[in-house]
Amino acid sequence: MLETTWFILIAVLFIGFFFLEGFDFGVGMLLPFIGKSDTDRRIIINTIGPFWDGNEVWFITAGGAMFAAFPNWYATLFSGFYMALFLMLLALIGRGVAFEFRSKQKSPAWRSTWDWIIFFGSLLPPFLWGVALANLMRGVPIDSKMNYVGTFWDLISVFSVTGGISVVLLFLLHGALFICLKTVGKLREKAFAVALKIGMWTTTFMSIFIILAYFQTDFFTRYGVVPGAIPILSGITLFSVRYFIKIKREGWAFIMTGLTIVFSTITVFLDLFPRVMISSIDPAYSLTIYNASSSPYTLKIMTIVAFSTIPFVLAYQIWTYWVFRKRVTSSDLEY
Repeated sequence: MLETTWFILIAVLFIGFFFLEGFDFGVGMLLPFIGKSDTDRRIIINTIGPFWDGNEVWFITAGGAMFAAFPNWYATLFSGFYMALFLMLLALIGRGVAFEFRSKQKSPAWRSTWDWIIFFGSLLPPFLWGVALANLMRGVPIDSKMNYVGTFWDLISVFSVTGGISVVLLFLLHGALFICLKTVGKLREKAFAVALKIGMWTTTFMSIFIILAYFQTDFFTRYGVVPGAIPILSGITLFSVRYFIKIKREGWAFIMTGLTIVFSTITVFLDLFPRVMISSIDPAYSLTIYNASSSPYTLKIMTIVAFSTIPFVLAYQIWTYWVFRKRVTSSDLEY
């Protein structure tokens, strides 16, 4: 019972991370393209300024929860995906430094350099997450001792790369709509135009990924051609985004991209359960919530602590978004 509880809690943490950090990454990727002037770029950065570091806490918490609740999952995942996670860490460090250092000098070359670091620091993590999630769904070479026995290149395939591109496009769309919500005037109009274009490509690549998943994973053999309400809702919310963009209802469009991220992440965890990592060598070698978990006593203590502290963390983050809910204009700029 506690194993299932912690599997669900880790899924919730990743849902929160992808939903919140998703628009952060999207805004960062769009920074050099939507923001043509320094003022525009500063406005774009300020839309996520109060939030980006807090949003990353969801990832740190998810990793910590995985380490404590499912140490074997953590060990196999982080050793097998070591190079990908190392590159992701470098990107996140560079992105965080860029946010702080960009405005330390007024030189256009200085600011442009940091803007491109923000771009690449926002592009690489979602791509790697898409690759990682695709590999978790398909399975990776894990032996009977729970050791990853493949290489970095075993993680690269048409399916995983398509997953990476799909996540990048979905986060781009999510970020463009967030810019629509937080800006006014020409910047908002530019974000609408970009969102409309990206929406088509997002729908296309996610549809291709779903088709490939039919052949590359066991999801459809386990759940059937009609895999249930959650995956279907993910498709419905994604296809509805373009309609809301066309009628310029950015709030509803943003909610739909958010729900697409939520339902898609739930679908991935549904595909895994009760497994946490699938072995492509032999299904019997797969890690599950039972053979990868900590002791019942550890899980019990963790559950008490988690349910005692999570409400306060959520309340603080909701309060932060409420305080900084207004649109950002040139008169509000802070360097």
